[in-house]
Amino acid sequence: MRLLSGTFSFLDRPWGKLAYRTSGTGRPLLLLHSLALSSGMWEPVLSEFAAGRRIVTVDLRGHGRSAWDWQAFSVEDMADDICCLIDALGVPGGEPAPVDVIGMSMGGTVAVALAARHPKLVGRLVACDTTAWYGPNAPEAWEQRARAAETTTREMQVPFQTDRWFGESFRRHHPETVSAVVGIFLSTSPEAHAAACRALGAYDGRSTLEAITATTLVATGEEDFATPPSMGVDLAAGISGATLQVWPGLRHFALIESSALRSAIRAFLSGDTVPPPTPQSGCCQAVPADTRSEL
Repeated sequence: MRLLSGTFSFLDRPWGKLAYRTSGTGRPLLLLHSLALSSGMWEPVLSEFAAGRRIVTVDLRGHGRSAWDWQAFSVEDMADDICCLIDALGVPGGEPAPVDVIGMSMGGTVAVALAARHPKLVGRLVACDTTAWYGPNAPEAWEQRARAAETTTREMQVPFQTDRWFGESFRRHHPETVSAVVGIFLSTSPEAHAAACRALGAYDGRSTLEAITATTLVATGEEDFATPPSMGVDLAAGISGATLQVWPGLRHFALIESSALRSAIRAFLSGDTVPPPTPQSGCCQAVPADTRSEL
């Protein structure tokens, strides 16, 4: 049974409607998805974060059920979309609710930008397999990825993507989860995928990290080829007091692969002691069955 209903709500933005879903009550927990996917990617693991929480999942612009005006956009633009959503959700009395945020990959970059641009809105930040800067060749590299997204059929991209997202053992033991993520990827607009690639290539948030006041956990898979551990090291170094964890045996979707990592994130969000990664912490623990340069 899915935690979130199929009913989406929509927030009007200048470029169109931002789609989101909510469930439960308590301190808000906002989840931001990876490139070329949607909020549906969270379905297999949502129940593990739901206790005592108001869960909010969002389709970033051009992804999932969110609209898009076919204009270029930036990571900062996506972060401001989320700021407006937090304002709209609010709490009694009209003030915006402080939220905890988990972001993976592109969603992690957006979460980092949100926490830097609007520090009072984010209480605890979990940045998984992500970065604030893709390096000196990022604009050119991401332009190549954008063109590939526009010119290569979705189906032909799948083997490359799944090898980046999940380790071989996880793919073998959890084909239903891999299949669900692939289905979302196949339904994503190539043009929106390409626009998001260009946004990531243009983003350099290194100078903004010192503005982040959220208590932060940076977690990355040791075998993540898309945002390798060195990017996580740099990200954590730029955020005051951030905790860094590198998880052995995991790839780009480390949070989906590892129940031990999800347990560590729950402990972090609760303010408890966060267990360290161990060689036994990685793949392959089961996820619920309901359901190498490009991200």
